[in-house]
Amino acid sequence: MGGMVRLGWAFGVASAVMLATMGQAAEPADPHLDLEQVDGAHAIATVKAWNARTLAELEKQPHFAEYRSRALALLSDRQRIATPDQVLGDTVLNFWQDDEHPRGLWRASPLADFTSGKPRWRTLIDVAALGKAEGHKWVFKGATCLSPAYVRCMVALSDGGGDSVVEREFDMTQGAFIPGGFTLPDAKMSVSWAGPDALYVATDFGPGSMTDSGYARIVKLWKRGTPLSAATMLSEGVTSDVSVSTAVMVDGNRTWPILVRGVDFYHRKVSHIAPDGRLVPTPLPDDAEIADVIDGRVVATLKSAWQGHPAGAVVAYSIPDLLAGRTPAVESVFVPNAHQAVETVAASKSILWVKLLDDVSGRLLALKRGEDGRWAGQATALPDKSTIHLDTTASTADRAFATVEGMLTPPTLFSVAADQAPVAVQSLPARFDASNMAVEQHFATSKDGTKVPYFLVRRKDAKGPVPAYIHAYGGFELAQTPSYLVNEPYRSGPAALYWVEEGNAYVLANIRGGGEYGPGWHNAALREKRQNAYDDLYAVAEDLVKDGVTQKGRIAVSGRSNGGLMASVAITQRPDLFGAAVIGSPLTDMKRFSHLLAGASWMGEYGNPDVPADWAFIRKYSPYQNLKPGVKYPTPFIYTSTRDDRVHPGHARKLAARLEHFHDPFFYFEAIEGGHAAGVEPQEDALRAALVTVYLNLELPRSTAR
Repeated sequence: MGGMVRLGWAFGVASAVMLATMGQAAEPADPHLDLEQVDGAHAIATVKAWNARTLAELEKQPHFAEYRSRALALLSDRQRIATPDQVLGDTVLNFWQDDEHPRGLWRASPLADFTSGKPRWRTLIDVAALGKAEGHKWVFKGATCLSPAYVRCMVALSDGGGDSVVEREFDMTQGAFIPGGFTLPDAKMSVSWAGPDALYVATDFGPGSMTDSGYARIVKLWKRGTPLSAATMLSEGVTSDVSVSTAVMVDGNRTWPILVRGVDFYHRKVSHIAPDGRLVPTPLPDDAEIADVIDGRVVATLKSAWQGHPAGAVVAYSIPDLLAGRTPAVESVFVPNAHQAVETVAASKSILWVKLLDDVSGRLLALKRGEDGRWAGQATALPDKSTIHLDTTASTADRAFATVEGMLTPPTLFSVAADQAPVAVQSLPARFDASNMAVEQHFATSKDGTKVPYFLVRRKDAKGPVPAYIHAYGGFELAQTPSYLVNEPYRSGPAALYWVEEGNAYVLANIRGGGEYGPGWHNAALREKRQNAYDDLYAVAEDLVKDGVTQKGRIAVSGRSNGGLMASVAITQRPDLFGAAVIGSPLTDMKRFSHLLAGASWMGEYGNPDVPADWAFIRKYSPYQNLKPGVKYPTPFIYTSTRDDRVHPGHARKLAARLEHFHDPFFYFEAIEGGHAAGVEPQEDALRAALVTVYLNLELPRSTAR
């Protein structure tokens, strides 16, 4: 974006000249395009001034230091679940952060010791020490390990926390990077093993090799001992694709590689890579999601009805049959009812684990295929009316690990076997006194009559209307399930806890666009139906008012990313309803989103603003374009990260700039590091939790007097 000229824009003035281009009225020129220059001198100077002004105002608010100190202690506490990120053979891998290791440790423990609740950790990578030694601000981004020995791994590291990474070959036995091993330079890429001495690589191969969304367009096979420039072409997509990549699914001692060409965010052309290199297309529809492989069978979740199987169902077919040229029979694995949605599917040695939602409460099923080809099983005996996270499964045993929690119930990690009662591996003590708190689930009625669930947590002795804090997301079929209050809402952690402790109401709203009730719940807010998600949010807020929980003007809306878009829309559409808004890593300029970083990949969700018919419905809610002079908006708290290479920080900056142009107040904080998470270390999350808390205390009145 370098070299763009700052132009004048007569916002909202009747005399603004609207130019006609190809018969369509053009948008006025944007005076804030220079804020899209991530490291531009003017942009950085502006951000620093906003940051300084925000910190000066909020850090002097009552109890700021106490909030931050307590948040840091909570977020750095070593009494946390050591979540098993992967189980590779007889080894458990975990990424761990605490007060001594804010950048984290990548470490391993024998599976038997971990399952017994007494892990013996061996540090593989101390991320801070590695960064210090190499002169980089490394952030660990995961590892892809070669089965079945799991000695060699490709480790992804980001310099600053963005999605762009370097990949380096690592020896698990030696606990060190391999001199002369596979190494790939910084890019948004995907890497998978094609054998002990070869990789499937989708990366930046030079001009023309990336998609409009900024991801790899070309996949090559790279053999050990040859330069990357000598890698052979496997497949390539077109620039309008989201990405082209590979994945290698492990099935016991076998592996099944696939090639994935992402046509848009929700449609992909998937082909199996045969042993002779042939690409054999899957029979699945383009919007199906392949989850795993078990006993030579692909297992996938349908997003639309197909061959007699309903949307949301889990199906399977035989890969050997397909590769042999036979038409594989498609088996029905599981069909959810109207109250259910399949969230996660993963295989262990011979059990298929299906984690689903039932009116937004978690259940975990263990299914097995019979000799007759029918799939059957039962729900595991995990606690009811809770949130269940299927963390990982073992590849060489029939075991899964699942974490169970609730807003007032601290997490417990369970080891689950299909034929045994779940065993608690690690249970956390209570982090706060919940004896005077209660959680309730309610259903609001949206504008079109849809029942919208939400969770309300408050003190039992709360009297009369109190300020309310609503967190929601509403997009990309991602369900919002309750988590322990220390961690609500996502990445602002203890702010929700403080809010409830001090006598206020916290709400998690399950608005449409998410995955709470499967594909239909998501599709109901796609593209031209986006307003349904926002109407759901307003219905929840108005339900709280109707029930006497709170009052208009005493409600804060909160969201990140797509949720940040939602929160921005809320203050432009209903400034009468909300008194505050926490807007995190947001999209705000929906005219420009498809031209910024990964934005083009989300046109399946929102539409294409360059198409007049699509812009006609996007324009109705796009926050940046709908801010108007002379309107009393709630004063928002906007946050993002300079190194966010997914949702461009220009969105947050431009929203703030337009508010400033209209002389409307706002708070703004942009972390330098952190990528889309807007934070790398607990100190950053603790600071934001304190800023959010004092901001809410400042903006939402504690009494009914306005």
